[in-house]
Amino acid sequence: MRLNILFIGDIVGRTGRMALASRLDRLVDRHLVDLVVANGENAAAGFGLTMDIARELYDLGVHVITSGNHIWDKKEILGYLPAQKRLLRPANYPAGTPGRGCGVFQTAAGIKVGVINLEGRVFMNNLECPFREADRLVEQLRAETPIILVDFHAEATSEKMALGCYLDGRVSAVVGTHTHVQTADEHIMPGGTAYISDAGMTGSRDAVIGIRKELAIEKFLTQMPVRFEVGKKDPVLCGVLFSVDEQTGRAIAVQRIKEEIE
Repeated sequence: MRLNILFIGDIVGRTGRMALASRLDRLVDRHLVDLVVANGENAAAGFGLTMDIARELYDLGVHVITSGNHIWDKKEILGYLPAQKRLLRPANYPAGTPGRGCGVFQTAAGIKVGVINLEGRVFMNNLECPFREADRLVEQLRAETPIILVDFHAEATSEKMALGCYLDGRVSAVVGTHTHVQTADEHIMPGGTAYISDAGMTGSRDAVIGIRKELAIEKFLTQMPVRFEVGKKDPVLCGVLFSVDEQTGRAIAVQRIKEEIE
């Protein structure tokens, strides 16, 4: 039997949430999606996530929200993370950091799916090793299910590729997030793990990675502080569809998703 997992690339602000609202139901119906995972760390005005917006994403049909380095931008989320099992932060933050970095979630048919959220270290924060943390969490989750999806929120493509190769055969899929630019390198590796370097962004395409282009250009030209705002024009939804064998956890197919919103 085949299990279909839809991963939605980084949702950026209201524009991204509106794009999700306009397309998610039809994508789920068209592709017979069993589980929807979305990166929501930029869903609140482009920086961070609030409790209300997390609930909005759940109401739209997202089952699990992953995140990254911007999850801490809205301080109210700190009190929400420990109690919310369906909201993940990167697992390789130091011990004692609020929230959790992985979980096992059930589809409507009762199939268990493990989801791991990790953050890279190249050009990013000096965190615990994502490779060693992956070792620990994969062993833990495989005691419950062979189906495991990893959201690796990282800047460097080389680091993402290396983790994909490192986990090949042990997880169902490794999907990169953070750069907001969808890559064209989706494939299934020799051990049966589906991989893509970046799922892309759900937000304004007439922008600089979701931020109003005039403000981003001003920042680069002046090198002065600029208050960023989310772009509103030309919305797009980007993501990846993974098909996985329920028994073995091996990937059967991987497909990029890109929906242009009229």
